[in-house]
Amino acid sequence: MSKSKASRPNILWIVAEDLCPDVGCYGHPLVKTPNIDALARQGVRFSQAFATAPVCSPARSAFNTGMYQTSIGAHHHRTKQADGVKPLPADVRLLSQHLRETGYFTSNANVRTVEADWTEVGKTDFNFTVERAFDGTDWRQRKSDQPFFAQAQCFEVHRNHQTGRFTSDPDNPIDPGKIQLPPYYPDYPLIRRDWGEYLEYIQVLDRKVGAILKRLEQDGLAENTVVFFFGDQGRAHARCKQFLYDGGLQVPFIMRWPSVSAPGTVDDQLVSLIDIVPTCMRMAGVEPPVAMQGRDVLASGGTGRQVVFAARDRCDETYDRIRCVRSRRFKYIRNYFPNRPYMQYNAYRRCGYPVWTLIEVLHTLGKLTPAQEQFAGAERPAEELYDLENDPSEVRNLATDPLFEKELARLRSTLDEWIAETGDQGETSEDQQYTARRFKDRQSPVWDDWMKLRGLSTAITPIDYLRYWEGEFGVPHSLD
Repeated sequence: MSKSKASRPNILWIVAEDLCPDVGCYGHPLVKTPNIDALARQGVRFSQAFATAPVCSPARSAFNTGMYQTSIGAHHHRTKQADGVKPLPADVRLLSQHLRETGYFTSNANVRTVEADWTEVGKTDFNFTVERAFDGTDWRQRKSDQPFFAQAQCFEVHRNHQTGRFTSDPDNPIDPGKIQLPPYYPDYPLIRRDWGEYLEYIQVLDRKVGAILKRLEQDGLAENTVVFFFGDQGRAHARCKQFLYDGGLQVPFIMRWPSVSAPGTVDDQLVSLIDIVPTCMRMAGVEPPVAMQGRDVLASGGTGRQVVFAARDRCDETYDRIRCVRSRRFKYIRNYFPNRPYMQYNAYRRCGYPVWTLIEVLHTLGKLTPAQEQFAGAERPAEELYDLENDPSEVRNLATDPLFEKELARLRSTLDEWIAETGDQGETSEDQQYTARRFKDRQSPVWDDWMKLRGLSTAITPIDYLRYWEGEFGVPHSLD
């Protein structure tokens, strides 16, 4: 494919943090997202899109390069070398670098408010270092008639680091009593209020998306700009973010290409977020490298992906290795450390996830159902297999069911082949001495610092910590 400079479209990514498809156009009955819904009506809504990792830095490292984070050494969350320099492999580059070489202006901004001035350098969070990832922060900084590739980073729907809460939406409050909780959560007021604030924060995000699109229109650029809207990984809830269930991986993905994509289209093909890079390159008339692992989702005559893959490795100070492969109907998960609990210690989750503490307390008291208890146990199975058609919440592990033996063997083999073909670097252990030194200085104080800010003792008992959370949310104590 070749395009003249005059005909090449602008490309805009609107990237939301920690967002599952919990929006109106994906069928959520309570969430009001008129701007995102309108974008879907004007373009293509992909119903089966997935991140390659359930946490930001490896996921962003992947979808900015079109390569699996496990193939390029970017799989551990917040990876840095001792000297602060960790280059990409010689044959791997960012999408922004590919497009810059053909004349595109590249920008990346954190969009803090609806009235943002687009001067704050946007979040990258790459697990590697790169020189001149972007040219600026605002497409308005480009030369006259120069095509642009812009990223607009929206920190919604990330939890507040210090309070552990989402931002509620007083204009459109959601009744916690009407929320349908997944079966892996116990039904308590704290969970309903926390989940409700997450949903309300999506509505706040929607207004920001509307403001970004309005700015594009005011600049007279909407008709020649392809807009991508997607989440960087799944929702920031217990058993979702940092885990390979769909709650940690499935994201909304909408593309609007005026005069090219048919309005109101729903595309049900399996899509990995690394597919966005080669798709954008072809739009700009640039042929993706043969070795690129992403696929052009608009390629004519293609059958699309039959499966998607994802990986979880170290997150902050918590060392783990999990891999999964997902077809339309089944998901296979491999846990490389089955002797470790899912809920092994992590300062970030303990500080910021109120439901984490609730599950911990209810587990100790024996008040969880079997579906809830499996996540809170001292160990986990080496293999998990879920029938997503009949068990979308992924709570009935079929890995030991003889009726699914063939499906288990097929997906097990598929994952083995992917690990070998893509050169999964998780096969080699990270330098744990270096990791221990790094997080002794950086991550361990998080618990002490945040508890001090809250006026709480670092030796607080789980039950007292639960009472603190319930007081903050203004809900009855779960054990009364």
